[in-house]
Amino acid sequence: MTISVGDRLPEARFVTMAAEGPAVVELSGRLAGRKVVLFALPGAFTGTCSTIHLPSFIRTADAFRAKGVDEIICLSVNDPFALKAWGDATGASAAGITLLGDADGSFTKGLGMDFTAPHIGLIGRSNRYALVVEDGVVTVANIDQPGVCDLSVGEALLAAI
Repeated sequence: MTISVGDRLPEARFVTMAAEGPAVVELSGRLAGRKVVLFALPGAFTGTCSTIHLPSFIRTADAFRAKGVDEIICLSVNDPFALKAWGDATGASAAGITLLGDADGSFTKGLGMDFTAPHIGLIGRSNRYALVVEDGVVTVANIDQPGVCDLSVGEALLAAI
């Protein structure tokens, strides 16, 4: 399966770091009746993710909210501990971006968005993409080719809505 406009995202369970520790998040609960930006990237603390991709959504967060977006979610094949530290280190958490871990990569694989680059230590990671999802249905889908970060940045997605 690849992601296309008009698709309903499948149910998934992710992990996040709550005040009391790791917590499970049901995707359907985050999407029901809401307009959500969901963007995915290869990994916390990786080069392009930390210097281009995530910062683009920090810069555009207020503009997305002005367009009626209820939540901005960053999805990565990572554990909640790494994502919490990354969110704190980058300012993403302070900017109100929700960081969710697809810890076993099952959602990413199910969408056909996984890739592996063993020569740089990335195994079973997510390709870059950015979606606008309204009540669980994809209304905008910007998908990059592996190794590229231009269609899935915040500014490009913002321009598409």
